[in-house]
Amino acid sequence: MRVDMVKTLAKQAGSVGKPADKQLDKQVVTAAYDRWAPVYDMVFGPVFRRGRRAAIVAAEKVGGRILEVGVGTGISLPDYASTSTLFGVDISEEMLERARTRVTQLKLANVEGIQVMDAEALDFPDAAFDVVVAQYVVTAVPNPERALDEFVRVVRPGGLIVIATRIGAEGGLRGGIERALMPVTSRLGWRTEFAWERYARWAGGAGVELVERRPLPPLGHFALICFRRRDVPVAVAA
Repeated sequence: MRVDMVKTLAKQAGSVGKPADKQLDKQVVTAAYDRWAPVYDMVFGPVFRRGRRAAIVAAEKVGGRILEVGVGTGISLPDYASTSTLFGVDISEEMLERARTRVTQLKLANVEGIQVMDAEALDFPDAAFDVVVAQYVVTAVPNPERALDEFVRVVRPGGLIVIATRIGAEGGLRGGIERALMPVTSRLGWRTEFAWERYARWAGGAGVELVERRPLPPLGHFALICFRRRDVPVAVAA
């Protein structure tokens, strides 16, 4: 049943009329996740359950005010501690309608807000959060490094950035397959080819330090990555 849903959504995505290359288009991504909204929890909920839980456990080690970027349907929100204050943002209004319903039905009093927002241009002041959580988001934005920079900007010095994400292959057969699949997956709303080396290159000049990286299911093609924002810029600390 899930496979049929994915095939149907892929056909619908192909009718959007945007070019399918290695760069995601923001309008295509938004439209894709609007289409995913009614079935997202059914299709991806079980697949990403352990990854979501791992991200939440990591975030709760710091706690405080937590921003979840790409909150989607709000499937993760009930799993946070009631002592944490949560704010969820997503580019898809259709997803967020379900998140707001979940917050209301479950009476999640610790959810401060749910708002449409672009991960590449977060409408928050600097150092506004203790933790930024991005679950399966980085590979679904047109400019990932710009989004990562925004995560660093809005988290406080010493705060944590928690990322659950797909890690692409560095090369070989799997890497070739991932590149070949990009015309399809870009229309579904994400990219398949995004190797760890790209995170490492970004982190080298972003004022962060890697505190955790470990594989996640399914198949070990995903990872939990945690960066801590440095208390002072790298240039000053050196």
